[in-house]
Amino acid sequence: MDDLVALFTRIGLSEQKAKETAKNKKLAPNLATAIEAAGFGEQPVPDSIGKLLYRLASTLTPAATAHLAFLAQRVGQEELKSNEQVDAAVKYCEDQDPTADRAAFDQACGIGVVVSDATVAETVQAYLDENKERLVKDRYRILGALLGGLKKQPALRWASPAKVKEAFDQQVVALIGPKDERDEVVKDKKKNKKAKQPTATNPSAQPLAADDTPSADPNQVFFEGDIAKLHRPGENKQLNAQLTEAHLKTTGGQVVTRFPPEPNGFLHIGHAKAINVNFGYAEAHKGICYLRYDDTNPEAEEERYFSSILETVQWLGFSPYKITYSSDYFDRLYELAVELIKRDKAYVCHCTAEEIKQHRGGDEKGPRSDCAHHNRPVAESLEEFQKMKDGRYAEGAAILRMKMNMQDGNPQFWDLVAYRVLYTPHHRTGSKWCIYPTYDYTHCLCDSFENISHSLCTLEFRQSRPSYYWLCDALEVYKPVQWEYGRLNVTNTILSKRKLLKLVNEDLVRGWDDPRLYTLPALRRRGVPPQAINKFVRELGITTSNTTIEVERLENHIRTYLDEHAPRLMAVLKPLRVTLTNLPEDHLEMLTLPYKPRVASMGDHQVPFGQSLYIDASDFRLQDSPDYFRLARGKTVGLLHVKHPITCTDVKLNDAGEPVHLICRYEDGRDGQPVPKPKSYIQWVADCHAQGSPVQVKDVRVYDRLFHHANPMDKAEVPEGWLSDVDSNSLHHNSHALLEVGFWDALRRWAEHTNALQCVENVRFQFVRIGYFALDKDTVLPPKDVVLQAEPASSASAAQLVFNRVVTLREDVRKET
Repeated sequence: MDDLVALFTRIGLSEQKAKETAKNKKLAPNLATAIEAAGFGEQPVPDSIGKLLYRLASTLTPAATAHLAFLAQRVGQEELKSNEQVDAAVKYCEDQDPTADRAAFDQACGIGVVVSDATVAETVQAYLDENKERLVKDRYRILGALLGGLKKQPALRWASPAKVKEAFDQQVVALIGPKDERDEVVKDKKKNKKAKQPTATNPSAQPLAADDTPSADPNQVFFEGDIAKLHRPGENKQLNAQLTEAHLKTTGGQVVTRFPPEPNGFLHIGHAKAINVNFGYAEAHKGICYLRYDDTNPEAEEERYFSSILETVQWLGFSPYKITYSSDYFDRLYELAVELIKRDKAYVCHCTAEEIKQHRGGDEKGPRSDCAHHNRPVAESLEEFQKMKDGRYAEGAAILRMKMNMQDGNPQFWDLVAYRVLYTPHHRTGSKWCIYPTYDYTHCLCDSFENISHSLCTLEFRQSRPSYYWLCDALEVYKPVQWEYGRLNVTNTILSKRKLLKLVNEDLVRGWDDPRLYTLPALRRRGVPPQAINKFVRELGITTSNTTIEVERLENHIRTYLDEHAPRLMAVLKPLRVTLTNLPEDHLEMLTLPYKPRVASMGDHQVPFGQSLYIDASDFRLQDSPDYFRLARGKTVGLLHVKHPITCTDVKLNDAGEPVHLICRYEDGRDGQPVPKPKSYIQWVADCHAQGSPVQVKDVRVYDRLFHHANPMDKAEVPEGWLSDVDSNSLHHNSHALLEVGFWDALRRWAEHTNALQCVENVRFQFVRIGYFALDKDTVLPPKDVVLQAEPASSASAAQLVFNRVVTLREDVRKET
């Protein structure tokens, strides 16, 4: 171990990295061989060569291992000078002996190719001209994505990366100028208020605007890390060149991906990552993405799941190139199953589930063995498979299994099931079939049929990759590349469909879209903006390890989006009446309030102010204290947006001793008294029925976390099981809340930009000093023509408003004043 660490530090690895590498049983011997073959003996290895040797050893594939020493020599002699050349050399050696035709090897790897400075400059200029509109709009925020695309230009494949970067930087500055305040990343909004002020002053601007917040290129994530190293279309190895040619002819060399959900439940927050990865990767590379329903199990599939999946994909902002179904290919899949039998690569088996388990080693993980049907004659399997198709076997009496390798260490090679008997009508094909293909058989073939260039899936399918390739090669069809990325989980919830179903069936939640869940329909109903979900997912990056993220990180993204886009309204959840006795009963002022202070582009609205109003009961105390700055008897407080403060002079109590009516004085100096300066400001709602104020709210629903613990499945923390961790008091109702009349103006502006009063979860507000809220689908609104009236408050009685709390305000931010 010490010798390896010393050897690895000679090529520039830190001591810690050298120790980690020395422990890697696969990487360590490859790297040691490469260093020895590079020919430096005891002399120091230049850092640039050391990095390439590490790259060679860490990316070496089993098929190229026999040529490791040869490749290392080429690196040591500085013939292979870049990562691109090393990768090309490894790929060449997978199929061919590099010593057999050195000229062909050199050409494939770009050895000796010199890309002139002029070529670099011209290619960079042409590329930037093509992307000028994006660059001028998004400036330095998209440089990473643009540089990633530039490096894939054919003319620059063997160019010096340093020279490409230098030319790129110079031409970018020449085109858009150096970095300025537009390119600053604002982290502390308190310190950068001036930078956030818009110049637009449109008083009728829509307060519920689309996401136009300046941000980094959302596709940058696809040009970083391992996903940035994926092959170009057509570079994936096939059994023969004709398959590659046919694939490229069909796709035109485009990136083609797919999102293949099973329509047996509703999508959850983890699927948001899968949607972003598949649709986003295609979009970043100007390709296409299919939405393909994996509908091979009619027992679990329902029409509502199909509809919900499409709605969710579209809600997140993605449009499928085409919507397909695995069932579209049932006839073709059956024909290939017959072909697989004819090639002696599949057989009909009559073993029971327990017998199959024992042949696979059983619970004891003992020796594995072929079953009695493994080597049955091809003709016999063909006959038996026809009987399965004709309905002559009961469910479980016969299956079609792929003839793989029971002695392989990978369970995904233990003669997987390809077809089973199932007497359940299919929602699309009816009763045409009584045999249905399995996922293990269907998935890779459908990928092949649709010419998928990059089959992107989560880590649990890594073991399936060899069997995925095996089946494509066994049938000699086009073989996509499967690449796995880590799943996304968040704390304080569960995502298992089976467990979610249990919560629903036991009435622990109010359905699959209960806002306490983290299904995407539930998050949508709660009012979570899809833009916040997408940004959360992409900020996490695309890694090859599973991650569990604290739910607070998602909430922070939600707050950030809503802070930019949600109009402010004043609301009181627990109303407490206030009468300003020194104002006349008919006193009326119409105050102009901004939907967001200091952001004129969000527009403004008017609210009445008179003798009577409501404050929130939480802003009043019977018992005063020196550290309390809101309202109490004899104390003064400011009202948001009102010119002068109020002072409480008397309190009326109910029989329980609770305050129900405050008698106050409006401190405008009319009685000759000096105007006191308040130490805090509170929200309020006018009691002015002639102006339609207050707006009555039927229900405000405040959702806490459904589970007490971050990981409900942790038996150490939750020994009684995950169901015992459910917080039965996680939903709170409030039927007393009141809103300011500006709600109707905001609703009118939203209605002007919608065809109908649907998707009410998009109507989101910040209730000042309380939190962010959105309308729930249980809301009943007046007809659209009424809402669009200048003063729809007159028909407010037709409305039944129900709000969900989307997320709390930041606890570390000063109350808005």
